[in-house]
Amino acid sequence: MFFTGESTTRKRVNLRGRSYREMNKDTLMEQVRLQRDHRLRLQQYSKAALKIQLQKCVRERWKVRAAREQFYGTYGKHCQNVDRNCFDPDSEFLCQLFFFFNAKNDDDFSVLLETCRFLQHFVEDGGNVVSLFAGTNYSLNRASAEYRVQQLAFACVQAIHQNRNNLKDQLLTTSEESTLPTTILLQALLLLIDPERPWACEVVDYLIQRNLLTLVREIILAVKASTKSHSSHGKKSLVEDVLTRIASHISQKLVTPRDTGTKWSRCFSSQILTVPFLWQLFPYLKEDFASSRLSQHYIDQMASDVGTEFPAYAYLLGNILEIAALALAHHYCSVEMVVKLAATAGTVLEALPPIESGSKEKGERSTLDEDEMNHHDEATVGVLGSNLKRQINNAIDSCFLQQLNKVLSKGPSVIHGSENEGPNNINLPVVATACAFLRDTFNTLPSEKIVNKLASRTDLVPELWIFVKWCYQNPNWLMFLPAQFSDLLLDAPQWLLPLVVFCTVYKYKLMIVDDKEFYEKGKPLSLYDVKYLIKILREALWQLLWLNPTAQPNPAKSASHSSLLTRQSVEIIQGRIVTIVSEVLTQLQDWNNRREFTPPSDFHVDVVVVDDYFISQAAIEGTKEHGMVNQAPVLIPFTGKVKIYTAQLAAAKQQHQPRGVLVRKHFVIRRDHFWEDACSQMSASSEEDLRGLIHVTFVNEFGVQEAGIDGGGIFKDFMDDITRAAFDLQHGLFKETSDHLLYPNPGSRMIDDQHLQIFHILGTFLAKAMYEGILVDLPLANFFLSKLKQKYNYLIDLSSLDPELYRHLIFLKNYEGDISELELYFIIVNNEYGEQRVEELVPGGKNLRVTKDNVIEYIYLVCNYRLNLQIQKQSSHFLGGFLQLMQKHWINMFNDHELQLLISGSPQSLDVDDLRLHSNYTGGYHSGHCIIKMFWEVLESFSLENKKKFLKFVTGCCRGPSLGFKYLEPSFCIQRAACTLDRLPTSATCVNRLKLPPYTSKEDLEKKLLDAINANAGFELA
Repeated sequence: MFFTGESTTRKRVNLRGRSYREMNKDTLMEQVRLQRDHRLRLQQYSKAALKIQLQKCVRERWKVRAAREQFYGTYGKHCQNVDRNCFDPDSEFLCQLFFFFNAKNDDDFSVLLETCRFLQHFVEDGGNVVSLFAGTNYSLNRASAEYRVQQLAFACVQAIHQNRNNLKDQLLTTSEESTLPTTILLQALLLLIDPERPWACEVVDYLIQRNLLTLVREIILAVKASTKSHSSHGKKSLVEDVLTRIASHISQKLVTPRDTGTKWSRCFSSQILTVPFLWQLFPYLKEDFASSRLSQHYIDQMASDVGTEFPAYAYLLGNILEIAALALAHHYCSVEMVVKLAATAGTVLEALPPIESGSKEKGERSTLDEDEMNHHDEATVGVLGSNLKRQINNAIDSCFLQQLNKVLSKGPSVIHGSENEGPNNINLPVVATACAFLRDTFNTLPSEKIVNKLASRTDLVPELWIFVKWCYQNPNWLMFLPAQFSDLLLDAPQWLLPLVVFCTVYKYKLMIVDDKEFYEKGKPLSLYDVKYLIKILREALWQLLWLNPTAQPNPAKSASHSSLLTRQSVEIIQGRIVTIVSEVLTQLQDWNNRREFTPPSDFHVDVVVVDDYFISQAAIEGTKEHGMVNQAPVLIPFTGKVKIYTAQLAAAKQQHQPRGVLVRKHFVIRRDHFWEDACSQMSASSEEDLRGLIHVTFVNEFGVQEAGIDGGGIFKDFMDDITRAAFDLQHGLFKETSDHLLYPNPGSRMIDDQHLQIFHILGTFLAKAMYEGILVDLPLANFFLSKLKQKYNYLIDLSSLDPELYRHLIFLKNYEGDISELELYFIIVNNEYGEQRVEELVPGGKNLRVTKDNVIEYIYLVCNYRLNLQIQKQSSHFLGGFLQLMQKHWINMFNDHELQLLISGSPQSLDVDDLRLHSNYTGGYHSGHCIIKMFWEVLESFSLENKKKFLKFVTGCCRGPSLGFKYLEPSFCIQRAACTLDRLPTSATCVNRLKLPPYTSKEDLEKKLLDAINANAGFELA
């Protein structure tokens, strides 16, 4: 062999494996023969076993057939020879029947039916069932009697179950329909498991061991699949009686030391209470379940055992909540039961996916969906059917919430006691559990209707407020709770649980409160309490966003309560808390802007300084600064937000700056066709064109271009003129409120067929003005400004739009008589340019009368229609054009009042001293020059109107910057004009410059300056 360069030789690899041994041909053939013989023997064994089993089966069939024939010969094929002696302990009647009985055999079914019919007639004739089965000595024949009763009862259940598809139209029969097979079988079953019978417990135990609950569930589902059996003619069905007795038996087992009661109660919950829409089929069972202590027994058990391992646990939640209101209304309802009910419902709620609101669905159906009935056992984690959503939503109704609030208020508690006293050991867990339940409800279910009911029909806000304040003053309040409540808040600050529930309800309460209630009557909270609440909300946001912006879940808690964290992480929960707390604090700031009751600085965090570092960090996602700016801008003063906005706007301009510096969009505007030219050229511009510079050339009425080079000033003049023209009331696109604020005309479609496209263009005009830092004099209504933030408006905003309607709604809200006598319905009448239309506020609203119970909902819907829905299309298109240039998070930093300042500047008169302090001079002028001194004296003496004209003359806008002239870009400058003294002053609005000749007298300067600012000669002024 040749040397390959390897230091060692390769090992030989045998692909046949280690067990391979060299064998000759004879050995190999012998081994194959033995394996073949072994396979042949196995086949013979299998055939022999099959023959034996077949023979045994045939013999058994012959035995059954023979027993059946013998039974017919003795007792008759229709049991015509059966009498009471056939049920004696020594009789073979029942034993023979059970030996051959097959529920699917029609003849056997008929025999069982006749047997049950005989039993029923025997009882009706006054016979004793116990003596019938056990004779005169029950103790002696007890075992035999119990066995035969158990077998007979199970045969009845089995017969109905095996034939459920054929009998499904009869399964909801009542005792009056005595001739139906299901009636006979169910009555016999009820007779055998009657609690008065000495064998009742043993029989029910045996039936449950034989999977009675599973069989009953399948029977119920067969009932649901039938379209004819959903009505029992207003009477209690026999199936309901059976379920009631089974549930009662299991609840009695729960009070015994045996473990079977706990096991069977779980089985009842998982098999029966998870049947979709159970109470719709069995309304009387619902009443029995709620009126007796059955619900308490099962809620007690489910509070510790219910979990996501149950099939269709979403239906379990719906059924539990549906009986909760009835159960809470009964005298036996205890505080402990409320705690367990809330804990049980909360556990299942957390396992559900969030349910969207069904308010958008039109034409809600009253019957069950066929798909839901046929596919009820499918996993509900992913998608919930519309009817299930409706059941869960409707279950938490006004009655349920009022009863919950009533039970919470029972007896002495921290809510009704002194704020400085310690908590009551019973009521504190109740309130804590109720808060946790409501938190899970708000997170999972569409909370609008639920919160509406809590806010308008309960006193939860003032009661919870005292509890919130006490918890805030005692931050370690959880130490008073039992151990099972220690994880209610996860890792969030302990006082945030009651706070987030309070804020959710209080937020809606503020939507339906009028100014007199809030400012004068102190409803729902006094102004003193509101100030204290502002402090708590501010501190909550400060802790969550600044001191502890990223809380990690506690591993120990997560391990012990993993079921609670299956869907929600701590970060998600805290994010929701931040959102709702920030919204409430912003609402209170809006109330303070309307009528100041506390210094504006109370809403701000003093320790936050908006400097260059803060501004730079605010642009980086994930930082504390970014979180505060985007989630709680209410904590930042207006001056700080303007700095952030200006910096982010400048960064956006730098990013989208065109490559060619001289690249511009050129607008040619004819003075006599100003509106048409502006709209057509703006609509033809791309988003990239709008972000760049726009050069404007005006053409006068003679077709001659006006003098002037657009260095920005002509464009500013164009923007001011176009906004004034576009929002002019004569165009009909906008209307004016009683306090002269502008909002879209709801009837704009009658003015122009292209009205929505025009609103889009107008939004773009306003966005371009703000993008370029041009202030425009547009007094927009607050409820329209809120549309730029995609925010809804409510009752207090209606006072600006329609004061008369606002007064009528307040009268209706405080009306003490019978509101139904006013003949109001859930409709609203629109009268636009002589065209009258009736709109329904809810489906079927023309037939729904306003009553005391729904008047708050009516007021809410009227306000929502007038302030939101009526101008929804116009506002949406305006917003679409606006967002072409302005980013949403820029605008969301500001409230409505601040946004108006950002658009139009400060409404205050011109501060001459502030302008003088931030002015520059050139051409030989300086602050001490005699001409400059005369100029400031003249300007100081001007009227407010002339001051505005002067400011427009030199800057292009009649208002100053919101934060003062320090932020005017570029700074105001006075330049010495090298011209004769008979010329008027001129300006360069593009650079905010006044060209002032050196007039010899103060009077001459004042006259020439007034002539200049009142000339209104465009850019042709010489």
